[in-house]
Amino acid sequence: MSAWGLEGRLALVTGAGRGIGRGCALELARAGAAVLCVARTREDLDAVAQEIRGEGGTAFVHAADVCQEQEVIELVRLAERSGDLRVAVTAAGTNRPGAARDYPTEDWDMLFAINVRATFLACRAVGDSLLRRGVPGSVVTLSSQMGSVGYPGRAAYCATKHAVEGLTRALAVEWARSGVRVNAVAPTFVETPLTAGFLEDPAFREEILERRLPTGRLASVEDVAHAVRYLACDASGSVTGHTLKVDGGWTAW
Repeated sequence: MSAWGLEGRLALVTGAGRGIGRGCALELARAGAAVLCVARTREDLDAVAQEIRGEGGTAFVHAADVCQEQEVIELVRLAERSGDLRVAVTAAGTNRPGAARDYPTEDWDMLFAINVRATFLACRAVGDSLLRRGVPGSVVTLSSQMGSVGYPGRAAYCATKHAVEGLTRALAVEWARSGVRVNAVAPTFVETPLTAGFLEDPAFREEILERRLPTGRLASVEDVAHAVRYLACDASGSVTGHTLKVDGGWTAW
């Protein structure tokens, strides 16, 4: 197996039904992994699994709410029964922008539940599996350029992504001697169902493309999935506790 391949391994991907999570599931399958695709909506998962199988890959699906501790524990048990679990990608996430002065606390709690709590629960359960079985593995969390900077109207989102990056580094240090690597991928804006509403605003789109991104273009789902594949594979064997920015140079200004 090449350093870029994942043959013989099982990869668990949360948020796999749409957007970046879907792209990651497809890319990891193309790298040779069997993929356990997880999201709340079974129909979305079935469509991703069908595409993976249509390309000759192996896919399993499981509908679950990854904010719920017991569901995550059961999910990882299923992954262990389905194959040699060595890779996890925590792509479940959401955003609800709004000015900080009157930002609803229920939205704040919802973002922290999905972006931070769910990430922690999945990382903890997969890490426990790898450590208990005594095998090396790779956990990749999904952050954002907003995990390194601030932006108006995104106090809650920025706070959650800063938290994800702190969690990533802490777990990387804690598990490094056991061969478990933990890294983050931090994309800029990508055209997905989550961002579609923001990017339909011509003024916002111009602000992003003309004033914020040195490259002058949004990232693609494939751009992000390729970065995730790198961190999942042995090619990145000496990389841990790192945030790989796929941000078009946003944070280089």
